[in-house]
Amino acid sequence: MTTLINILDEQEQMRHATDTGVKMHAYLQRITIDGDCTTGNPDLVARIKAHPEMLPFFGATARTEVPIAGTINGQFISRRIDRLCIDDNAKTIAIIDYKTDVNPDRFYEQYLDQINEYAVMLRHIYPDYTISGYILWTHDFRLEQIQINQI
Repeated sequence: MTTLINILDEQEQMRHATDTGVKMHAYLQRITIDGDCTTGNPDLVARIKAHPEMLPFFGATARTEVPIAGTINGQFISRRIDRLCIDDNAKTIAIIDYKTDVNPDRFYEQYLDQINEYAVMLRHIYPDYTISGYILWTHDFRLEQIQINQI
């Protein structure tokens, strides 16, 4: 049975999760790691440096909060990519999206759809590039590669 207390508790949890996500995105947005030259929250910088596979996403050439828009299946979509790395020499693009969920399964399918939407829109701009997608789960600082649909 759903009670008012349950509803309010769930709303408070959602509000806390949203606030946490907004703060984490702001911290991660400000991080640049270029050799010994770093900017941003020192604790997060240390956590990223402990995971070498994450370093390219926080390098000097990585783009942050990249706006992207396009039409998918007749519907206009406007989004913002958390981190984007484009290597014109290798013709590769890597997308990273931050997620603060403690329970990754709750919205997992929606997150996959979101990253695949980014890939579809990027393919219109970069048709000859290989695109890869990742989720950075910030609660345990785990980087997960996502299967990009080849549409």
